[in-house]
Amino acid sequence: MRNERPGELLGDSIVLRELQEEINHVARSDAKVLITGESGSGKELVAVAVHARSPRATKPFVAVNCAGVPETLLESELFGHVKGSFTGAYRDRPGKLEQAHHGTIFLDEIGEMTLRMQGLLLRFLETGELQKVGADQTGGRVSVRVIAATNRSLRDMIGQGQFREDLFYRLNVIHLVVPPLREHKEDIPVLVQHFLNRLSADGRYVPKEISQDAFAAMLDYAWPGNVRELENVIERCIVTGTKQVIEANDLPAEVRENRGGWTRRERRRGAADALFKRIVERRESFWTTVYPLYMQREITRSSVRDLVRMGLKEARGNYKIVARMFHMEDSEYKRFLNFLRKHDCQVPFKEFRE
Repeated sequence: MRNERPGELLGDSIVLRELQEEINHVARSDAKVLITGESGSGKELVAVAVHARSPRATKPFVAVNCAGVPETLLESELFGHVKGSFTGAYRDRPGKLEQAHHGTIFLDEIGEMTLRMQGLLLRFLETGELQKVGADQTGGRVSVRVIAATNRSLRDMIGQGQFREDLFYRLNVIHLVVPPLREHKEDIPVLVQHFLNRLSADGRYVPKEISQDAFAAMLDYAWPGNVRELENVIERCIVTGTKQVIEANDLPAEVRENRGGWTRRERRRGAADALFKRIVERRESFWTTVYPLYMQREITRSSVRDLVRMGLKEARGNYKIVARMFHMEDSEYKRFLNFLRKHDCQVPFKEFRE
């Protein structure tokens, strides 16, 4: 848990260019945001970016890791407590929600919150009132923008009785999906420079450069740990390196030898494979199977592109055949093409022509 200064994010060249337009649009509103993505993919960076571009930018940004605090302490952490409310409560203490007044609270790993805590959070979202631990009455209202993040499927958790459906709909006003680093490797040079600058800013470490061979190795690696893994690798190179230039040999063995645990596009291809199977084998329509998932940000445009690519391969580059394969009426063909163009999901057909 920490306060994060908006100046610490990557500025205009922030990671995830694919999300830039969405971030700017979301920032102008004051709606609640749910950010999903793999562990280490940069969800907090996105949250900081939303806050920094919002009217609340000059006010606090307070981050809370819901998975890192036991339930009994998390209630006090969020809502605060009064003196004598439990052993060790020697004085009144404001909670993170109160500290974030007029600013933004970032609830990371929201899926790890217990059902009881989910109920307390839901009540706060509905009323804006703070009920401190040990207090006999509410401690007033606060104005806080709530951004939550998780690497779990909250919809699956709802089905398993592990997450409240009413809380999900309260949080899921705007949904942002952060793609894994392997799907936007063009951002690696920007991220590397950011981490180099940040780690040498306080004067403890000498600024370093990255050789072309080292960059090439990083671009070939699949980064299963995403942005967090990249940050750790750069920090390790700076702390342990003795030369001005970081060479490929200075990188961890798994990066040098391209043992990323995932082949390129493996995860998103997995999603596309599952959708293609549903369409072809179960005869489900593109509009009922793929379209809602994409519009709800459950899948990325990269997954849609991969799905279209599979269809074009079977149809030998003929989009009309793809439309029929995806169980569309002939009258929906233009709608299909317009959707692909609008969302940058269209794939060139010529490479599939024989």
